Amino acid sequence: MKRAVILLSGGLDSTTAAAIAKSEGNDLFALTIDYNQRHRVELEAARRIAIWLGVSRHFVLPVDLRIFGGSSLTDDLPIPKDTVPEKIGYSIPNTYVPARNTIFLSLALALAETANASKIYLGISQVDYSGYPDCRPEFLSAFSTMANLATKKGVENHSSPISIEAPLMMLSKTETIRFGLSLGVDYSLTHSCYDPSSTGLACGHCESCLLRLNAFAELGIPDPIQYNS
Repeated sequence: MKRAVILLSGGLDSTTAAAIAKSEGNDLFALTIDYNQRHRVELEAARRIAIWLGVSRHFVLPVDLRIFGGSSLTDDLPIPKDTVPEKIGYSIPNTYVPARNTIFLSLALALAETANASKIYLGISQVDYSGYPDCRPEFLSAFSTMANLATKKGVENHSSPISIEAPLMMLSKTETIRFGLSLGVDYSLTHSCYDPSSTGLACGHCESCLLRLNAFAELGIPDPIQYNS
């Protein structure tokens, strides 16, 4: 069986990407980064999802990005709430964590080499997102080039380089959920909120919650997770 690394955050998108990777016949090695993020409830969601997926290994790697700060997810800054839908993605919000996907993909690349995996999957999209620069095809293309210049596998095995797979890149959130449901994804296991309550309930007002709620509404089905308001 082919091996693949999946960057598994515990969110809706990474879970869908993982389900796609599994449906394509991959033996999954899941990597979850504990970057001391504000929404730490997603770490438990990632553990639930890894079990549900039946991954071969689940690595939870601590990388404390609070030391750097610079984001409302890693610093004491207010999370944007109730953003007008048309304004989401118009500019880069303070929930952007500097170089996060570059850091995470670099760690996934190291795991792919040691696990002899030929693919790395991640759940980024340039369609329904909050304007993050590291969720664009240009970023992914540049990282893919670097990955195969900087690794032993890339240099010595030209016929089978490590590929970076972003199967949701051109899908809206609505299309992502529809695709996931066709694969049997249980979205009640996932967590998307940037600012959950002390009991882990989603706020329903941050940009991530708004994008998620709007997508389920467009599909005409209820979101299976609980909200604080």
